[in-house]
Amino acid sequence: MKKILLITVLLIVSVGAFAQKNTSTSYIDQFKDNAVAIMHETGIPASIILGIAMHESGNGNSKVAQNLNNQFGVKGGGGSVIHTKKKTVHSAYKRYDSIMDSFNDFARIITERQQLGRLADDLTQYDYERWVKSIAHSGYASSKKWSAQVLSIIHKYNLNDLDSAPADQPQLQQAEANKQ
Repeated sequence: MKKILLITVLLIVSVGAFAQKNTSTSYIDQFKDNAVAIMHETGIPASIILGIAMHESGNGNSKVAQNLNNQFGVKGGGGSVIHTKKKTVHSAYKRYDSIMDSFNDFARIITERQQLGRLADDLTQYDYERWVKSIAHSGYASSKKWSAQVLSIIHKYNLNDLDSAPADQPQLQQAEANKQ
C-alpha cells in the first residue's frame, strides 16, 4: 500500500513538473508570428530564427532563457547575475528586458556583425540550410555538431514552411525568386 501511494505521489509530482516546461510545439506556436515578422523585416528566414532559438534555449527552458530572457545564447553586455534559491551566479550571457528584445538583438547581430552582415544579401529566405552553415562557419557556435542539430530541429518541425511568403503576397514570392 505504501509503495502504491509513493508511486502515485511521484507520478503526480513528475507530471506537474513536466507540464510547466515549454514543449517544442508550444514554443513554435508562441513565437512563430514574431519570427515571420522579423523575417520580412530583415530577410533572415523564420526557420533560422526559431530553429536557433529552440536549440540554444531548450525551447525556452534553459536557465539562461528563463532568468535572462536570452533565447539565443548571446554572450556579452557586461555580464549578468542570476539569483537562485541557493546562490548567486555571475553569467557571461547577455540579459534582455524581454524575450522579444532577445529575438530583435539576434536579428541585429545577424544583419550587422561584420562576418554575418552580408548573409541577407547573399542568401534568400528560402535557403535555410546555407544560412545555418554560414552562421556556424562565421563562429556563432563552437560545436561542430551545431548546424546539424539546428537543421534537425528545422526538419523535424517543418519550420522551413514558415519561410514561404503568404499566398496574398505573390509579388514578395516573385521578388525572392528573382534573387535566386
